[in-house]
Amino acid sequence: MRNTLTPKKLKTIEDAMALIKSGDRIMVSGFGNSGDPKQLVAALCKQPIKDLTIISNDLGSPGIGLGALLTAGMVKKLIGNYYNWNPEVADAFNSGKIDVELVPQGSFAEGIRAAGVGVAAFFTPTAAGTELSKGKEEREFNGRKYILQEAIKADVALISAAKSDTLGNLVYHKTARNFNPLMAMAADLVIAEVGEIVPAGTFDPECIATPHIFVDVLVQRG
Repeated sequence: MRNTLTPKKLKTIEDAMALIKSGDRIMVSGFGNSGDPKQLVAALCKQPIKDLTIISNDLGSPGIGLGALLTAGMVKKLIGNYYNWNPEVADAFNSGKIDVELVPQGSFAEGIRAAGVGVAAFFTPTAAGTELSKGKEEREFNGRKYILQEAIKADVALISAAKSDTLGNLVYHKTARNFNPLMAMAADLVIAEVGEIVPAGTFDPECIATPHIFVDVLVQRG
């Protein structure tokens, strides 16, 4: 009898990390310490790769979480919005070691969603007339200024879910859901760190936030 709890998408964390290469654009879910794939991030920090573009809400703290990537000199560029917890970001930017693209949090989320649904760009009033609008197309609608924000896409997304079924359908725990479903739609390769794997058919379909078609690799949390 086939073991239904051994999904085809399940890999070891080592095999999953082997799919990531230098120069990749990598989305990482999470808001602070909620909804981030901690074990995937820890494993990524140990890889012999460099020149990464990290697309995330924040970059952890110095030497902690995603911050360890910066400390190790693996980061070429950051795309995100909240780096207050990690002063090493400002130091690295000011010294010319990395590039930083600041995107307001709402535009950041919408930019990722846009990539997932095939929208190339959208106009938003957020940041119009500020330093963040420099170099971006500006138009006026109904007497209000808007700037063009391009969609934000990645080569790889590292996400975290509370549970997966054997097909790769994902459910999240409350606010840990945050950027996970959006990022799962906006990357060519999606690696999901999950706490528990259950047989297909276990979930009420209404509870599934990320359908299995968006998930390429499952790594069970140790």
